[in-house]
This record gives sequence, C-alpha cells and structure tokens, in this order.
Amino acid sequence: MQTVLSQEEVKRLKKMMRFENKARKLGFKCIAGIDEAGRGPLAGPVVAAACVLPKGTLIEGVDDSKKLLPSERYALFQKILSLTAVDYGIGVIDSLIIDQVNILQATFMAMMAAVSRLSQAPDYILVDGDKMPTTTLPGTAVIKGDGFSQSIAAASILAKVTRDNLMCTFDEKWPEYGFKSHKGYATPEHLLAIQKHGPCEIHRKSFEPIKSLTEISFFNPLSAITNYD
Repeated sequence: MQTVLSQEEVKRLKKMMRFENKARKLGFKCIAGIDEAGRGPLAGPVVAAACVLPKGTLIEGVDDSKKLLPSERYALFQKILSLTAVDYGIGVIDSLIIDQVNILQATFMAMMAAVSRLSQAPDYILVDGDKMPTTTLPGTAVIKGDGFSQSIAAASILAKVTRDNLMCTFDEKWPEYGFKSHKGYATPEHLLAIQKHGPCEIHRKSFEPIKSLTEISFFNPLSAITNYD
C-alpha cells in the first residue's frame, strides 16, 4: 500500500528536485546524486554512494542523513533499496589507500567507484560539496547538497548506513576500540583506546594523533642519546 504524502512533504521534496530539474531542462536524462560518509574519522574506509531517482520520484522522509535518527536512516536505507526504479552504486576506499593518496583524493575515488557501479552510466552528476572529482561527466558541485537535492540526500543515506554497517563489522574483529558506538570518529572513548592499545589495521596512519603515535612507535631511542664527551 502506497503512503499518501502530505502537501508539505510533497512541497519539500519537490523543492529538493530543483537541481535535478535544472539538469533535465538542459537535456540531461540520467542524473546521479553523489555523497560520501567517513571523511573525518580516524579509522575505517570512506564510503560514497551514487543514486539516480527517476523523474517524478518523491521518497517520503529523505533528507540529509546527518539530520536523521539512526532508526530513520536505516528505514530509509531499506526503502531506497526496495524501490526497483532507483539505481544506485556504492564505492568503498579503505584506510590504506586514504593514507597513500590523502582523504580528498580517496573520497573522489570512492565517488567515481560508486558511479561505475550504477547499472546505467549517468549523463550528469550532482556532487555534495564544493569540489568535483576528476571526470569527463558534466555536473555540479552543490554545497550542503544533501539538504538541497533529493538524489544527493538519498546517496548520503546509502553511504552513511553502509559505512556504519562496516564499522559494526570491524567492531567484531577489534572490540577493544568501540567502533560500533563511535564509528571511528575521534571521541574521548576512541582516543583512550588508541592510547591504550595503539592503532590497528584500519586506523588512518596519516591522521593525527595517530600519525604522531605511529612515528613515536618507530622511534629509535638510541638516536636520542646525546654525546656529552
């Protein structure tokens, strides 16, 4: 049974289609919204999602994933995946690559990996943020796009829930860090765990304070001996 949306919700969601509608007026037909989750944490991958909503699609409750409760995010995640007309792709770049190329480039890699996993190649992309990944695809970077574009908002939910699920899996392997609760972010609990146990495989060694801790762990104390003779 299809839920009847309130007039206010219809108005809100239609307003969140203005970037998609603008692209359609320019002649583009397959428009993908793209967002990421996990740029800031000290551990785990950065995850991006690309989402294509058919013209006229209005998904009740879709909004910037950060504005939603975890239960709301998960319910919308399941709802988006259940809509057969919605095309989506997920890209995951792990901490080793993040340390090699930096978090911005890793984010762009995750975004383009997500695009490559769409069943149909988009002809236009809407990217959350103020920068575009290197691509031949035309598109627009939309600052705070997860609050202004329905397809970006849907992508933000897919990326966030996917990453949260991955961090819960990592929590089973490394329970001493509490990944299930903080998802790798720099909470006091997480920082204390790193101080006590040192970083594990999925910690980002290029991020502070892990970078300094890692440098100390490889520090040769003999090199610090000063010859006073």
